[in-house]
Amino acid sequence: MYVTISWLSRMVVPAFALAFFAAIVSEDAAAAEYRRLPVSQYRDRMAAGWIGQMVGVGWGGPTEFRFKGEIVPEDQMPSWRPEMVNQFRQDDIYVEMTFLRTLEVCGLDAPLRQAGIDFANSGYPLWHANKAGRDNLRSGIAPPDSGHPKFNAHADDIDYQIEADFSGLIAPGLPNVAIALGETFGRLMNYGDGLYGGQFVGGMYAAAFFETDPVAIIEAGLKCIPAESQYAETIRDVLAWHRENPDDWQKTWTRINDKYHLNSAYRRFSCQKGAFNIDAKLNGAYIMMGLLYGNRDPDRTVVVSTRCGQDSDCNPSNAAGILFTTLGMSNLPERFTSALDRRTLFSHTDYNFDRLLEVCEKLARQAVIRSGGRIQRAGNGDEVLVIPIQVAMPGAVERCWDAGPADDVRFTDSERARITPPVEKK
Repeated sequence: MYVTISWLSRMVVPAFALAFFAAIVSEDAAAAEYRRLPVSQYRDRMAAGWIGQMVGVGWGGPTEFRFKGEIVPEDQMPSWRPEMVNQFRQDDIYVEMTFLRTLEVCGLDAPLRQAGIDFANSGYPLWHANKAGRDNLRSGIAPPDSGHPKFNAHADDIDYQIEADFSGLIAPGLPNVAIALGETFGRLMNYGDGLYGGQFVGGMYAAAFFETDPVAIIEAGLKCIPAESQYAETIRDVLAWHRENPDDWQKTWTRINDKYHLNSAYRRFSCQKGAFNIDAKLNGAYIMMGLLYGNRDPDRTVVVSTRCGQDSDCNPSNAAGILFTTLGMSNLPERFTSALDRRTLFSHTDYNFDRLLEVCEKLARQAVIRSGGRIQRAGNGDEVLVIPIQVAMPGAVERCWDAGPADDVRFTDSERARITPPVEKK
C-alpha cells in the first residue's frame, strides 16, 4: 500500500515510523483502498503538467527578478504568444530531466550516490543551491552532504522546489513516492525548508490527478512536509489569508511580503539579503497565490503568480504545471499547445517532448506497482491504473540554521573516477 522500505530507509524519520511502515507494506494488498485512473487520462494530465511548466516559465520569463519586494505592474506583464511554450533551455525544466534519466536507467530505487554522480556530470549552467550542490559533488562531497548547510550556504533556496514537478507527475495519487523522491534528488542540493518546498510541490502534483480544488491540492501538499517547519507555517498562513481576503490577492501579497520577506526571522538561512529573495518559502507562497487567486483560470493563475515578483518565471511554472495537470492536455486552450515543438531536445538531455512523456509513463507504471497497486484492463480493453490510497508520511523536521550533524561522507576513488563533467565553454 505504501512506498517500499528501501526508499523509506533514506528518509529522515524516527525508527518507530520505519517499523510502522514495515508492518503496513507487508499487509495483503487486497486490504488496501484504491482509486482508478485510466492510463489515457494519466497520459493526458501528465502531458498537461509539462505544458503548464513550459507555459509558466515562458510567460513569466521576461520578469524574472526584475521586481523584488514589489508587485509587477499590470502594464509590465508580458502578453502570451503561442511560441512561448517552447522552453528548452530553462533550468527549472532541464534539471529534473537529469533526475528522470537516473530513474529511467536505475529504476525507482536509484541509489542516492548514483543520483549525485549523474548530477555532477550534468553540463548545463546552474545557480544557487544547484550550483553549490553540484560543485560539492564534483569536489568529492557525496550526498546528502552536498545539500547540507555545513557545505551548502544556499540549502534553503528555491532550487529543488523549481525542479520537483517530475516527482509528482510520475506518482499519480502517490504522495509518499513524491516524498521519497525528494529524499533522493532534493538532498543533492537542499535541506530543511529548501527540501520541503520540493516535496510540497511534488505532493500537489500527485494530488492533481484526482483533485481539482486548489485548496484541497495545497492541503494535500501540506501533508507531505513536517508540520513544525517554517515552510508548513507559510502554507497555513497563505491559506488563512486567502480565506480572509478571497477577492483581493494584493492584500494577501502584502501580508506575505511583511512576514516572509521583510522579517529576518523567516530568512535565517537566506544568504541573499535585501530585496533579492530566493528563499523557498517566499517563492512557494507565490506558487500558492497563483493557484488560489487564479480560480482555476490558466491565464489568471500565471498572471497572479508572476506579478508576485521575485523568481517570477519559476513560480508560475509550478503553479501552471499543477493547474494544467488537473485540466488535462485535451482541455487546454489551443493557444497553449498550437505552437508546441515536439521534436527539439531539451538542453543537455536526450528527451524531446514525446520521449519525455514516454519515460514519465514508464516510471509511473513502476511507481503504481511498487506501491502495491496494479494495472488492469477495463471492459473496453483500455488500461487502468489501480492506485492505492496513501496517507502522506513526511520526514522529521530539520532547519538549516540549526542543522543536525552532517554525515561527512565522500565519494570513493572509483566513484570520483566516474565524475567526468563536460568542460564548460567560456
